[in-house]
Amino acid sequence: MLDTGDHVPADLPLDLSSGATATLADYRGQWLVLYFYPKDSTPGCTTEGRDFTALLPQFQAAGAQILGVSRDSVKSHQNFIAKQGLGFDLVSDADEALCNAFGVIREKTLYGRKFMGIVRSTYLIDPDGVIARSWQPVKVPGHAQAVYEALAGHIGAAGAPAPAETR
Repeated sequence: MLDTGDHVPADLPLDLSSGATATLADYRGQWLVLYFYPKDSTPGCTTEGRDFTALLPQFQAAGAQILGVSRDSVKSHQNFIAKQGLGFDLVSDADEALCNAFGVIREKTLYGRKFMGIVRSTYLIDPDGVIARSWQPVKVPGHAQAVYEALAGHIGAAGAPAPAETR
């Protein structure tokens, strides 16, 4: 499982809801909020996506992008974005490569039944591709605001990302 201080896997392909393909390396040079959630169009996941969308202008002003990740298909993500008015791309991780790289698929229990599922998790990734902060498991109420506050703590007073340390 990846955690604070770890470098993120730069070369895994990301199937974006926009139809494009990217990698985490494509987000180098800017802050990235990468959040993992269980399923499109469920109450908690909808609230989380809306909360991040509501704060999107502040994240963007601070030089950050947001990506949500679940195992749902690109088509499901497109429908979810359209229905909920989300303002950022979602990543379809149908093969679970990204989820496994971050270690977010774990045993969960629902109504006494055990199954493997995504544990709601968020990573704040710095411009050098290093995890600056992680949250897991995530409680949705107030989470997007907490992520923004953590980002604000890492940026300079002028609103630009703080200079990266030499690594």
